[in-house]
Amino acid sequence: MRRTTGVRTVAARRRISGGIRRRAVRATLTAVAVLAVATGCAPRAGDAPPARAGSGAAAPVVPSAPAAAPPFSKAPAPSRQPSVAPTPKKPERSEPSAARAEPAPVLMSRGDQGPRVRELQARLAGIGWFGEAPTGTYGPVTAAAVEGFQRRRGLPATGAADTVTWRRLLGMTSEPTPDELRGRAAQKPAAALDPRCGTGRAICVSKTTRTLSWVVDGRVRSTMDVRFGSQYTPTREGVFRVFLKSRDHVSTLYDTPMPYALFFSGGQAVHYSADFAAQGYRGASHGCVNVRDRAAAAALFDEVRTGDKVVVHG
Repeated sequence: MRRTTGVRTVAARRRISGGIRRRAVRATLTAVAVLAVATGCAPRAGDAPPARAGSGAAAPVVPSAPAAAPPFSKAPAPSRQPSVAPTPKKPERSEPSAARAEPAPVLMSRGDQGPRVRELQARLAGIGWFGEAPTGTYGPVTAAAVEGFQRRRGLPATGAADTVTWRRLLGMTSEPTPDELRGRAAQKPAAALDPRCGTGRAICVSKTTRTLSWVVDGRVRSTMDVRFGSQYTPTREGVFRVFLKSRDHVSTLYDTPMPYALFFSGGQAVHYSADFAAQGYRGASHGCVNVRDRAAAAALFDEVRTGDKVVVHG
């Protein structure tokens, strides 16, 4: 009796244990299925899961659940900032450059003729840019003179007289006299001659009247404006002789042009001065006798001979 009871007890225990194991397996399978759906690893709709080995029937189709985010993960919060379209940049405005600037209207150029061209040539001659007598014809010499004038003043060096060049030239020069328009030296009233100038051929220079008179045998041939050195570089006074003529001389000491130079005392000479023509008596020489009128200086240079007398007095 005890044996039978013991057997029954063991069998009951086995049944209970087997039931517990089956429930545990079912619970495990259920959890796995739930986890598979939660992680999104379940088969997609229409995909048949593989059949178990030894079974002749296909496994039932399991409808797919919508994919879910992984456990404990947070979806990114939508941005609350409004979407603003980028504002298109305005094209930058470039400043007009000198190269883009419209060229000034041309008043005179090569091939032109007339009184205005003659005036242009006379004005250029007055400040040392035109070395010929005005002709009224705009040729290569005039074009070269205009180009040099433009280049010196930072203007477009075209060689054509445009409105800007003409205005600049008018501001630097005075209206040409009839003699200047014809290329003749202007005749100024003769100053009182120093007695030493009354005989022979003499360049008579007066510091008082600031004039130079070219005198031949007591007769005044021409008179012109001149200026002298400053108190630190004075023009020497006395009687001298022309010992050297140099038409296109350039000072080796100051590196400045000295056209139509007539040397009479060391490095001092009578010569044309473009600075005197442009600045007048606001400046001074380094001891030379500056002539303002280029045409007059050229005519004097042609007439004076080496050995002619030079008288500089107060």
